[in-house]
Amino acid sequence: MQISSKKKTIHFQRVTTAVALAFAGASHAAEEGGALPEVSVSAKKEASYKVDRVSSPKFTEPLLDTPKSITVVNEELIQARGLMSLTDILRTTPGVTLGSGEGGTPMGDRPFIRGYEASTDLQIDGIRQVGRFSHEIFNLESVEIIKGPGSMQNGRGSTGGVINMVTKKPKAENFTSAGVTWGTDQTKRFTVDTNWLLGDEAALRINLVHHDANVAGREAVELERKGIAAALALGLNTSTRANVSFYHFESDDTPDLGLPFSAGGALRTPPRVDRDNFYGLKNRDFREQNADQITLRLEHDFDHGFTLRNTTMYTRTTNQYIMTRPSFANAAAFANGIVDQSIRGSRRLTEGMLNQTDYFGSVELFGMKHNISTGIEISKEELSSGGYQTATGGNTNAAGTTTDLYNPNPYAPFPGGPFRRTDYGDPFKYNTRAWYASDTIHFNEQWQANVGIRLDHYRVVDTSDPTVHRKDRMFNYTLGLLYKPAPNGSVYFNLGTSSNPTGETAGQSGGADGVAGGRLTAANMNVAPERTRAVELGTKWDVFNNRLSLTAAIFETKKTDARAADPTTGEVALVGDNSVKGIDLGAAGNITDKWSVWGGVVFMDPVLDKFAANTTSDYSGNQSKFIAKRSGSLWTMYKVTPKFSVGGGAIYAGKRYLDDANTMFFDSTWRWDASATYEVNQKLSLRLNVLNLTDERIYDASHVGIFAVMAPGRSALLNATYHF
Repeated sequence: MQISSKKKTIHFQRVTTAVALAFAGASHAAEEGGALPEVSVSAKKEASYKVDRVSSPKFTEPLLDTPKSITVVNEELIQARGLMSLTDILRTTPGVTLGSGEGGTPMGDRPFIRGYEASTDLQIDGIRQVGRFSHEIFNLESVEIIKGPGSMQNGRGSTGGVINMVTKKPKAENFTSAGVTWGTDQTKRFTVDTNWLLGDEAALRINLVHHDANVAGREAVELERKGIAAALALGLNTSTRANVSFYHFESDDTPDLGLPFSAGGALRTPPRVDRDNFYGLKNRDFREQNADQITLRLEHDFDHGFTLRNTTMYTRTTNQYIMTRPSFANAAAFANGIVDQSIRGSRRLTEGMLNQTDYFGSVELFGMKHNISTGIEISKEELSSGGYQTATGGNTNAAGTTTDLYNPNPYAPFPGGPFRRTDYGDPFKYNTRAWYASDTIHFNEQWQANVGIRLDHYRVVDTSDPTVHRKDRMFNYTLGLLYKPAPNGSVYFNLGTSSNPTGETAGQSGGADGVAGGRLTAANMNVAPERTRAVELGTKWDVFNNRLSLTAAIFETKKTDARAADPTTGEVALVGDNSVKGIDLGAAGNITDKWSVWGGVVFMDPVLDKFAANTTSDYSGNQSKFIAKRSGSLWTMYKVTPKFSVGGGAIYAGKRYLDDANTMFFDSTWRWDASATYEVNQKLSLRLNVLNLTDERIYDASHVGIFAVMAPGRSALLNATYHF
């Protein structure tokens, strides 16, 4: 393959063919079984941002009685706020900040939860996702952010928490909705969500998206995304059920690393230049993603009150790009306004086969109710890396051209092209076998205890050099005690652990992540897993006739065996300590029939208690990089009339340091949004969103301060949704 320009055609014929076949199959089933049964709706369900349960059977209790902080962003909130990607959702979530990829650390969703990286802690329907990717949300019903160490529920990692994306499932009803969004910056987005009943016990659901837009406040940055998700359910409302689903997504975006930043100590904050300055090369830079996923879920309800569920998921993703990394060679380059346009090229191929079996239900033992969940997990994952070469065979990860800091030319010619792909190298291979069990014991109507354990057998190997490998056995647990002073409230204490093995981010972490990164090398393969323990004391209340959920928690997460450099030898060892103490407040639901609200505030103190990057750089006592001490988000809507609603919200992110030395930082920012909706009739609704009303200059992320990735500027979106 030769690449001489960024823009390429996305081949989507197989997607449209699949759609046609799916609809044809549904129509044929309808003809054979007679007319599709009509579904009568007596009243429209009241939209609410309150969620009562999470989707995983590993959490056996409603959220009110779960001794853990969990934030859920449901479909109603996603639509009301005009969110279109997982990154959009995470920007609005208190306690979550974003990081950036580059070359060795791939581009993709890189969240930090409660002070700890969670890029390897993303799940879809409770199954771990392999590799680094930027996720769309057209097929999501909700996103669950489960905070605090959770290796008992989720396996390796999950030090700060886990993000679980819950997909749309077939339902026992017929409906179709089509949405069109027009907006500033040439935004055009089309979605379809259709559900067909196929007889009394089967249903087919299909979701489609086509998204084409520029990025507000960023010159020459384009996004093009297309996807299809189809799910077939058999045995609806019976004791034995099957669900098979297929997901395909592809994107062709302009990669944008924002503004150059690090300048040999000359800058502490990003340079004040025009926010729309684009330092990439439009005719060279590109980023393509492809994802395919097939999932089979089988369930059976036994007469004794237990359910057996088996889920098998195969996933394959590719993430490839050539992009410009804007940077200053030194302080003199900044003074002279010279930006280095060094090239970063990368290709990542990930494949995974994952199987999870859950057995869960309720039983009476010794006069007490036990809600039990147990299961096993087996997975095999592979991650291969490749790159690009210049026409003369040179490495693209090298210095490139330069441009003017104040007047860059995105359409300037570039040397070295056309570029060609290099073959994927031998992969990193991950193997996991795990067993877990938990029991929530109801001593009486007021007291509950939750006990959970998990044992993981984990192995990772660099197949390009099989002598570089790591094998670990990791034991983790959770202990919770909950008291209910009233049926609508709870007070709880929770203790949980997590393990971060060496090689956890093999193939996904570059040299800039330093000794604390979870890479697998000959130098660190003998380092045991990091261990983390956290305590949390909290309370939850459902008020206003159980329509509004209020939560509050204080927590401390402490990693006492953290990877760091031995201050004498410089070797990687478990000689570091870091911790995060904080307060987490949240609200979700309805204050009145007309007034809904969702939001939260998180106060944190993230500290490198003991950390050396090498023999001469000791950063003990500094604030952990990328983490804001204070963050908050609020969204509210008010129904002025039965058909017309108005609302708005605010997002606050506090000061964030970008390096362990705490020499570079992003200032605190506020973002203000507004929304108005109008129900034209029972079938047609209109919604207007204005995002970043004040056009605030907001920086999303950085990669140890080399550059500053900018969040979108002010934009307006008008959505029309028609229900058939």
